[in-house]
Amino acid sequence: MGHHGLEAYLAETPLHYKTVAEIAPLLKSKRLSPVELTQAQFARINKLDGRLHAYARTMEAKANADARAAEKEIASGKYRGPLHGVPVAVKDLCFTKDVPTMGGSAALRDFIPDYDATVVSRLRQAGAVITGKLNLTEGAMASYNPALKDHVPVNPWDEKLSPGGSSSGSGVATAAGMCYVSLGTDTGGSIRFPSACNAVVGIKPTWGRVSRYGVLDLAQSLDHVGPMARSATDAALVLQAIAGPDQDDPTTLPMPVPDLMADLGRPVRGVRVGYDERYASENVNPHIARAVSNGIDALSRLGANIVKVKVPDLRPYLPAWQTICTAEALAAHATRYSAAAAQYGPWFRSWLEHGSKVTGAGYAQATHLRLQAAGLLRRTFEEIDVLACPSMPSIEPRKTDKQLFEETSEGWDSYRGRFTAPYNFTGQPTISLQAGFSPEGAPLSLQLVGKHMQEALLVKLGVAFEQTTEHHTRHPDM
Repeated sequence: MGHHGLEAYLAETPLHYKTVAEIAPLLKSKRLSPVELTQAQFARINKLDGRLHAYARTMEAKANADARAAEKEIASGKYRGPLHGVPVAVKDLCFTKDVPTMGGSAALRDFIPDYDATVVSRLRQAGAVITGKLNLTEGAMASYNPALKDHVPVNPWDEKLSPGGSSSGSGVATAAGMCYVSLGTDTGGSIRFPSACNAVVGIKPTWGRVSRYGVLDLAQSLDHVGPMARSATDAALVLQAIAGPDQDDPTTLPMPVPDLMADLGRPVRGVRVGYDERYASENVNPHIARAVSNGIDALSRLGANIVKVKVPDLRPYLPAWQTICTAEALAAHATRYSAAAAQYGPWFRSWLEHGSKVTGAGYAQATHLRLQAAGLLRRTFEEIDVLACPSMPSIEPRKTDKQLFEETSEGWDSYRGRFTAPYNFTGQPTISLQAGFSPEGAPLSLQLVGKHMQEALLVKLGVAFEQTTEHHTRHPDM
């Protein structure tokens, strides 16, 4: 591609909105330089982030050095794969050696890890250029720390809309073209909510598929780390790079990760997609319910076999999520919290206080409820390969400053998490896909839930869905 060919290519979609799958061949063939790409990415970040607040901190000097190293390697024929030379960003729960990792909390302002999280070192091994750390709610829960008021991300589609749950910086940065892909984490919906709110793709992998070593815990038995991207293919490329067994995390699954790219673009004929119209539409915003229903129609046209199922009523089991999460969060923060409780914001402080009231018997009872919910869902999946449902039930407005910084946790809205938390209970993989926009322009999302270890099928369905729809080609007008 000559200079004019590259110009024509870029004219169609600006460089910052290209997918990794589109720019990787240009980097590999040396038609695009990792150094130029990284500099262009920082120009965009520096232009927009004063308004969008997606980054907790940028790592420009290190990123430029990494881009120069990537350029040298590629020039000498040592191409590492599709992430080589690509600017990516990580949620500020992931340890970065010699760079502060705050986890959204003033209590961690001075915490500087002396090693990289496994997911970070795997991105580096893949040749990715890490541009910085992305903002999140305090402790990865529901609110922000009042001492970090300039760390609340703004939805690039509409500042009056919520930027989503805890991985809000990841959703905003990815949607606004301030990184090509990002990492988020999900304990009860925190990859899926910001994916839905910002119109990006998010994968919550099978629990144990991706190492949590060097990632600040919210609730160890519920936490998942996964990719957020502007296409299903890009999300798969990142998952391929970060997944797999890790000797530093004994909870990682020992099975090797299959080639997630092998089946992309192949027909999805005969895949059994479960759909419970009542579950997917009752007390759900009608635009979201319609988007999910349209998504089902699109998968049906692709040859998927739509199977009517009845999802069990999980409402009696969902309160167990709060019991487990608060108790495990207190365990994760115990030492720091007893020393620096005042540096925690009111919401997260009260969440940890909930945890301090959980008894051993209460935790045991919640664990039993969790296992029962998982058992009920196993039955639902006996006749199907994936379940289609919303990623979240409503289109949420941005919270007020009072809600963001001053309110205490009166508990967790289990009804809001009814499409997300059950699959943290079970540890099943999910993919959230862009499924259109409301008449007012709010992003809408479709979630597909798979069986354990079936990320490859979810990605294959996601790519097929994107080939029949235009939603993922729309970008916020910044």
